[in-house]
Amino acid sequence: MKHIGFLSFGHWTPSPHSQVRTGSDALLQSIELAVAAEELGADGAYFRVHHFARQLGSPFPLLAAIGARTSSIEIGTGVIDMRYENPLYMAEDAGAADLIAGGRLQLGISRGSPEQVIEGYKYFGYVPAEGKTDADMARDHADVFLEVVQGKGFAQPNPSPMFPNPPGLLRLEPFSEGLRRRIWWGAGNRASAEWTAGKGMNLMSSTLLTEDTGIPFHQAQAEQIRVYRDAWAAAGHDWEPRVSVSRSIFALVDDRDHAYFGGHGEEGDQVGYLDGGSARFGPSYAAEPDVLVEQLAKDEAIAAADTLLLTVPNQLGVDYNAHVIESILTHVAPGLGWR
Repeated sequence: MKHIGFLSFGHWTPSPHSQVRTGSDALLQSIELAVAAEELGADGAYFRVHHFARQLGSPFPLLAAIGARTSSIEIGTGVIDMRYENPLYMAEDAGAADLIAGGRLQLGISRGSPEQVIEGYKYFGYVPAEGKTDADMARDHADVFLEVVQGKGFAQPNPSPMFPNPPGLLRLEPFSEGLRRRIWWGAGNRASAEWTAGKGMNLMSSTLLTEDTGIPFHQAQAEQIRVYRDAWAAAGHDWEPRVSVSRSIFALVDDRDHAYFGGHGEEGDQVGYLDGGSARFGPSYAAEPDVLVEQLAKDEAIAAADTLLLTVPNQLGVDYNAHVIESILTHVAPGLGWR
């Protein structure tokens, strides 16, 4: 059985053709879609995080709200840009949201994607140390976050505190047991996947790779997964990690599907440039269910991963996106042995 969830951009636009026209629409509809996805039997509700854009920003109020409205679905991010984060404050927010959700958070973090503004993290008060890059800063922030979410005391208590303290050094509160093993790193290439394994994080691989080795995307991504698992074994961690990949997949089962995606078919890889380097973007799929089963059975990265995140066009509204998720769960997943 494969874990199947959805990944939403949380994008809104004032266009009259969009069903998500305001930030309020994006947030409230995200909650409603997570509730609907849980009722349909999906395993996860994940949300992209962007700053200075008409998309979802600070994720923890949303994750906590979904946690309070649902009971079983995993709730995650894909991904939180660690260049912008105060890792201690983030640990407190994550602990609170995870407790509200009953231990269902699956937090994807990373260096982040290209930004809407130039060096936006500086507006949040963060500047790379001398001789370091913004990517280095993101990893430094991640290191601190990973350390403090373990729940070990590190802060010297005040001898005359406002409230009674337990003995010893103090940790951040509220603390959520088990959250440390539910942190994922969004890796864009083989080197970052190897680093992710060394840090003891789950692997999140999206619809692009920040390297192009000349082979099809799904094979390159499968190679990234193999590198990650080999590095995990070499690191000697005492638990089994998870690996997710993202795909745009649309089953054409009614007139709406054909109207929106009927002319897309199977779109192959695209090669381009991202942040000054070559990148390979993965395929998207739109076909009748039996054709999708044949196409997806050949995707080596999906086969290698245990979790599949379906990117959904949130601007088309809750009802249609619930239909997109249900179509994959009922018409495609069984034919591939995922259900």
